[in-house]
Amino acid sequence: MGMLKEFKDFAMKGNLIDIAVGFVMGAAFKQVVTSFTGGIVSPLIGLLGAGDFKDLTWIVKEGVVDSAGKVTGEVALLYGNFLTNLLDFIIVAFVMFMIIKGINATKKKEEAAAPPPPAGPTQEELLAEIRDLLAKK
Repeated sequence: MGMLKEFKDFAMKGNLIDIAVGFVMGAAFKQVVTSFTGGIVSPLIGLLGAGDFKDLTWIVKEGVVDSAGKVTGEVALLYGNFLTNLLDFIIVAFVMFMIIKGINATKKKEEAAAPPPPAGPTQEELLAEIRDLLAKK
């Protein structure tokens, strides 16, 4: 029973729950970015070329079309798909950078706003007070 309680305490710590929430939100954000690049950015970039940016390929070896109309033996590099995923990564990384930068700026403001500790007497003043008290006796 002790191990179950220890696991429960571990699982319910704030940091672990924060990480889980962040992971789920990150996955959802990744889907939004993928939708943005695949549905908006890639077609707009594709306007410069012949078609959708995501569908760009470099055919290294031509395939053979069989009787069913299926291409077999073709070797192609799907560099448009790679570039789209790279663009997704750059967008996600930039947004995460901006979020962390904002959090760090907020923390610095909080640290700067902390009031200084109350000023007490200096060491010299305390020694002078002790000297004066001893002189009275």
